[in-house]
Amino acid sequence: MKFLAQELPSPRAIQEAPTPGQTQDPLIAKGLQKGQYVGIIGLAIALVAAVGFFSRRFEYALIFAFFVSAILIAFFLFV
Repeated sequence: MKFLAQELPSPRAIQEAPTPGQTQDPLIAKGLQKGQYVGIIGLAIALVAAVGFFSRRFEYALIFAFFVSAILIAFFLFV
């Protein structure tokens, strides 16, 4: 046990992580999530429209699967 304690850094060497407002990292894209969500929803609508052009029954099944998936995701995130 004494050997394990010797490998740990001293409490003074451990630094606290900065708060989110203090860092200005140019590699982190901020504010782009809304654009990504809009693009994903647009792709989903285009997929349903393209499939619905060929088969109305498959379009309904796809829409049903999207809604059930969204409900299950929301359920498991908040439970």
